[in-house]
This record gives sequence, structure tokens and C-alpha cells, in this order.
Amino acid sequence: MPTTSDHTSKQFDAELEALRARVLQMGGQVEEQIKLALEALLSADLEACEKVERNDHLVNAFEVEIHEDVSTIIARRQPAAGDLRMLMTVVKTITDLERIGDEAAKIARMAKLIYSGDRLRAPRMVEVKRMSQIALGMLRKSLDAFARLDLASSADVVREDRTVDEEFRGVIRQLITFMMEDPRTISVSLELLFIAKAIERIGDHAKNISEYVIYMVKGKDVRHTTLEEIEKEVAS
Repeated sequence: MPTTSDHTSKQFDAELEALRARVLQMGGQVEEQIKLALEALLSADLEACEKVERNDHLVNAFEVEIHEDVSTIIARRQPAAGDLRMLMTVVKTITDLERIGDEAAKIARMAKLIYSGDRLRAPRMVEVKRMSQIALGMLRKSLDAFARLDLASSADVVREDRTVDEEFRGVIRQLITFMMEDPRTISVSLELLFIAKAIERIGDHAKNISEYVIYMVKGKDVRHTTLEEIEKEVAS
């Protein structure tokens, strides 16, 4: 016959699972924001830019609601060990997701500037597009790692952050060349630079989420450590 303690434990497990599901819902909303912002940038869709900016409050609402849920669970359940680590991971993850949402809104704002009024045609965006695809893939993989507690995927995301950083440096070099060759491209090049920086930050936040997953599973904070140390921790 199940005890009161068993019943309480099952309720707690259900609360934690519901919380994880909400985080993944928020991640899905953020992913949609990024995709729409990038599509707007590449297709000069000003209406899509407006939609991204309008929907930013949805991401913010997710963060507030989930944070309140975590506070309630901590107050009622007084969790310890792995459960407490999970709740701490949730709080940190939703903070990074909210900031990714901010970067998506920034991309939309910059895209509006690029295509507004009598502007020169924007420099080609092949490099920015490639960089954005890597960063978006990192976000998807980090959310999947959170859902499945997948340490190997988490390590992959940390590794891919180096690629995004390299791509970002390549975009900077390209834009500097554009501006030196034709000063009339300075304004639009600077706007593209802000977009590339926003994409690079998205990669950073996805990396953070993956590092939180490692902390949740292994109980070790791997932030500010080398990739080699993270790979060793994941393999152990």
C-alpha cells in the first residue's frame, strides 16, 4: 500500500517534470523567434521583423512564470541534492533563453534598419547565414540535451561554440573590407556587425545551457573551464 511519503514523492516528481516541459516550451518559442528574425533578415520581410519584436513579451512571460513556479516548489518542497541542482539549472536556463529572445529582437530591429528607406543594397549575407545556422543548431541541441540529460550532446555544443566564434571573426574581416572599399557601406555594415554579434551571443547562451546540463547530471560546475576539461568530465 503506497505511503503518504510515496504519494508526496510522486507529486514532486510530477511537478519537476511539468517544470522541465515548460522550459522546453519556452525554448520552442525562443527558437521560433530566432528563425523568424533570420528569415526576415534574409528575405527583407519588414512585417516579420515587427512580429518578432511584438512577440518578445511572450518569451519574457515564460521566464517570469517559470521563475515563480521554481520559487513555489523550493518553498513547499525544500529540495536537496539532484532535485535542487535541477531547479537551479532551470533558473539559469530560462535566463539564457530570455536573453536569446532579446538577441532575436535585436536582429529584427537591425534588419528593419538595413531595409528601411533609401539604403544601399546590403552586402552579401552568405557568412552571416552560415553562422546563424550553426548557432540555431546549437540551441536545438542544447535544448535536446536538457530534455534527455545528454552529456555527449552538451559537449558537442560547447565544441561548436568555437566554430561560431571563428565565423564571427570572419564576418568582421569581411565587413571591414566592405567599409574600406566603399565608405557608403559603413552604416549597413555596422548594422550587419550588430546582427553577427547577436548571433555569436546566441551561440554563447546555447553553450551556457549545455554547461548547466552537465552540472545538473554530474554535480560539477564546468563554466570557465576548458573544452578538454569538459570532455574529460563528460567521459568520466
